[in-house]
Amino acid sequence: MTDPQFVLTERVRRALGAAFGAEFADADPLIRPSQFADFQANVALGLAKRLQRQPREVAQAIAAELADFPGTVEISGPGFLNITLDDGWIAEQAGQLLDDPRAGVGQITPPQTVLIDYSAPNAAKEMHVGHLRTTIVGDSLARIHEHLGNHVVRQNHLGDWGTPFGMLIEHLLDIGEAAAVAQLEAGEGTEFYQAARVKFDAEIAFKRRARARVTTLQAGDPDTMRLWHVFMDATVRYFNKIYSMLGVTLTDDDIAGESMYNPMLATTCDDLQASGVATLSQGALCLFPPGFTGSDDQPLPLIIRKSDGGYGYATTDMAAIRHRVDDVKADRILYIVGADQALHFQMVFAAARQAGWLPETVSAEHVQIGMMLGADGRRFKTRSGESVKLMELLTEAVDRAKAAIAERGYDETTRDEIAHDVGMGAVKYADLSISHDSEYIFDFDRMLKFQGNTGPYMQYATARIRSIFRKGGVDPASATARITPDHPAERALALQLLGFGALVEQTAALAEPHRMCAYLYETASLFSTFYEECPVLRDDVAAETRASRLALCSLTLRVLETGLGLLGVPVPSRM
Repeated sequence: MTDPQFVLTERVRRALGAAFGAEFADADPLIRPSQFADFQANVALGLAKRLQRQPREVAQAIAAELADFPGTVEISGPGFLNITLDDGWIAEQAGQLLDDPRAGVGQITPPQTVLIDYSAPNAAKEMHVGHLRTTIVGDSLARIHEHLGNHVVRQNHLGDWGTPFGMLIEHLLDIGEAAAVAQLEAGEGTEFYQAARVKFDAEIAFKRRARARVTTLQAGDPDTMRLWHVFMDATVRYFNKIYSMLGVTLTDDDIAGESMYNPMLATTCDDLQASGVATLSQGALCLFPPGFTGSDDQPLPLIIRKSDGGYGYATTDMAAIRHRVDDVKADRILYIVGADQALHFQMVFAAARQAGWLPETVSAEHVQIGMMLGADGRRFKTRSGESVKLMELLTEAVDRAKAAIAERGYDETTRDEIAHDVGMGAVKYADLSISHDSEYIFDFDRMLKFQGNTGPYMQYATARIRSIFRKGGVDPASATARITPDHPAERALALQLLGFGALVEQTAALAEPHRMCAYLYETASLFSTFYEECPVLRDDVAAETRASRLALCSLTLRVLETGLGLLGVPVPSRM
């Protein structure tokens, strides 16, 4: 592990054990980046009271055990330890990183099975902007976990079952299969649904047919199932166009919709009732996980079978947890779902643990997704108040990217080559750079800027590094000279790069892609300073210095491209 903060943490812990005894060796050294040194350890202040000694005295005892540390340790204030690393140590670690094709990113041992439930559009309607964040965040986490060596199981929990499909199938028959397929493949799922709904509400005969069709669907009638497949296949083909445009890694093999769990629902209810975990309440079968009460202070029910015998989302989610634990053998389950479902998932997880279906050894986490807002600070909608179609939004992103690129003077060929990558990169990075549980305002003008913490800026940063190698006639992979960070800008950049591996692990552990974005932006900013202050190809630069700086450029490029790749942000080779 080349990460300086990790190395310092382990080294200071050894010093704590040596100075105060083995029982202190696991204490958190509280190491943070510092403006007064490379890092600051604040552990002495907390230990002083426990040891009944002055903080500065405690700090002096720790510093004495760090006498052989590759750097300087100074005590400041009431007992802060300011730690500055030796340039030679930084150079040595940077060299090891340069030799590592993974840029310091280790692999988790033993690997975990991580199941990620994300995207999950409703097949009865169009994919809209509400599905953008769940899709992007989930896909980035899937990429990161795979890179760390975990076995990732992607699951796209489509809304592909239930009573609406009775009227949808009947409407399909009314307009003809060919016309229905054409409409669904064109992304007019919402219009299809609305037309079916109008007939359902207005025509008694159609309503009877739709209700009868629900019965045959639930019974698995072959002809009804064939029609259901016609509807679903056309819908999924359209979803795949959006996934392809976004560059996400979901495939048809990852579909695990509500229909998959339908055969398990009756058994789910029967087993929960037989075990005594579920009880009848006003005719409905309910779970009452401990700790959840309503406004009347009465236990809050999680209904798994309605009084009319129907099932709901809770039933499917309970069946899904059981399947994911028992059959998939998941060690960690991530649900990338809107923040408004927080209470539902808290109750589902608690009920699953109460039933013994979710053991303590398995982690189930709701990665809450905040709402996307319009410029007015309200839910992002069209002027008429309807949800914005996702395909229309993505198409507009590409068109706007092309215009933004044109403003920067790029020729038409280059504009056409990179517009898609810039547009998708802008949309995805803008989303991922915000904490996933936060609301954010969708603003094309801001996200398409080539300055600041944006996708185009990050893409341009990597392209600028590649241009250095093109101008120098050097392959980045061949720039393997020893890195000697003699200039402060070189040193700051090298020190930043050493933390990449730990940052990737932290992002996966916390399920927070915005941490990756913040790190990459800081890296790009430090490279910009380096680029301005440390000439690389200029004629008056000594050959040894040039080789060192090219190696530092190569390492920076590898970190930026790896990080953006893990986020799913495309990187054009030229900009």
